[in-house]
Amino acid sequence: MPSFDIVSKVDLQEVDNAVNQAIKEITQRYDFKGTVNELELEKDSLKILAADEYKLEAIKDILIGKLVRRGLSPKCFDYGKIELASAGAVRVRVAIIQGISKEKGKEVVKLIKDTKLKVQAQIMEDQVRVTGKKIDDLQEVMQFLKGQDLGIELQFENMRS
Repeated sequence: MPSFDIVSKVDLQEVDNAVNQAIKEITQRYDFKGTVNELELEKDSLKILAADEYKLEAIKDILIGKLVRRGLSPKCFDYGKIELASAGAVRVRVAIIQGISKEKGKEVVKLIKDTKLKVQAQIMEDQVRVTGKKIDDLQEVMQFLKGQDLGIELQFENMRS
């Protein structure tokens, strides 16, 4: 039976490249001169330290711009709470979302079942496998899911016939 997998993966090398480009732009911008602003990539998260909330938003905008240019979706980031740091600075931790959570998986399966197409969807750890008798039905599911806003970036892989 034909099948494909729905996954949510982020290329960490591209994230690293985008972070490095953003750091380069931050160090060169005039409005950031003389203030403490840091952008640091850790294993599966980012740490942003900015002099104030205005500069924090500017750093986020720069980073999102660099991500989009590299073909990554800003939906792959989950921004944490803004914390106060020393000397009036602010800090925020940003988690990089890898995989589909159980809740999102259930939401995807429910959306697929609501289409009334003759396909089956099942959650397999951090991905969702969709199987059906016709490839056309699977392609309709892909098109349908591309039009939905689930809050995460979805990729389709392992299409088998």
